[in-house]
Amino acid sequence: MPDTISVIDTRRINGDMNHQASTCGKILIFLSVCLVILTLPFSLFVCFKVVQEYERAVIFRLGRLMQGGAKGPGIFFILPCIDSYARVDLRTRTYDVPPQEVLTKDSVTVSVDAVVYYRVSNATVSIANVENAHHSTRLLAQTTLRNTMGTQHLHEILSERMTISDTMQVQLDEATDAWGIKVERVEIKDVRLPVQLQRAMAAEAEAAREARAKVIAAEGEQKASRALREASEVIGDSPAALQLRYLQTLSAISAEKNSTIVFPLPIDLITYFLKSNDADTIKTAANTAQAIADREAVPTPIIVPSTTAAAAAIAAATAPMVAAPSSSNANNVNHENGIVTAAM
Repeated sequence: MPDTISVIDTRRINGDMNHQASTCGKILIFLSVCLVILTLPFSLFVCFKVVQEYERAVIFRLGRLMQGGAKGPGIFFILPCIDSYARVDLRTRTYDVPPQEVLTKDSVTVSVDAVVYYRVSNATVSIANVENAHHSTRLLAQTTLRNTMGTQHLHEILSERMTISDTMQVQLDEATDAWGIKVERVEIKDVRLPVQLQRAMAAEAEAAREARAKVIAAEGEQKASRALREASEVIGDSPAALQLRYLQTLSAISAEKNSTIVFPLPIDLITYFLKSNDADTIKTAANTAQAIADREAVPTPIIVPSTTAAAAAIAAATAPMVAAPSSSNANNVNHENGIVTAAM
């Protein structure tokens, strides 16, 4: 029972105070209007205000928000001495989050910085609910960046930046909605790694690339060997194809540079000439052998020297001026088939 009475008394006291405040406020408003009327037209310079298209004015009368929300854009009217107002910029602002030292989930220290794009969505709430909405949003962005990066592994931070940015944007937007702030976008600018870790990652990446290059080269060699085997089978069926391949290779080489090329001459190109020379040689050898055989088949005559014939030959040689003997006594010398005969 006493608690109920105290609650009723508190409400009654609050109601009386509100009634007195409203009465006092009405009196002050009346006096302010009278002051404006008495100081016309100079008071118009104080009573009329202008806000831009991208601005809104939140008006307080006797410390209380006026009904109807923020004013603007354009001209609005205030009463001197009892009204005050605050301009609120509705344009999107950019906040460059300073580099934050973060320990990732896999115990790697990285330095991360980001950019936050936000704007004021409700001018009245941003003035009435928080002392400095912009400063509060910036501090919250730094804290959210550290908390979000601390729950991620290093490879996720490096490869899933868009996902992390979207997560941060949702968290900031939910937290700043009560302040009349709308977070439009969050972007991670850079992730700085320690120098030693960069070298280790670079060495690992280089080794992986070299391994892939060796595998690719081995696969290429395997395919090339299969193609060469098929080509050798085709060339084996036609020997002339090998000579054509020689000529094609020479043509390709000579097309690039004018140079002297020394290459082995295939024996198949001069086979025809070798066969012709061999036939002539064999024919000549056969004729020579036949001539030798024929000469051996004929009997060789035996030359018997004659004393009378020898004497006649000596006399003829020493006495050429002697007259020739008569026909009956003349010596008959016959030279036939290499045989010398003398007749008395």
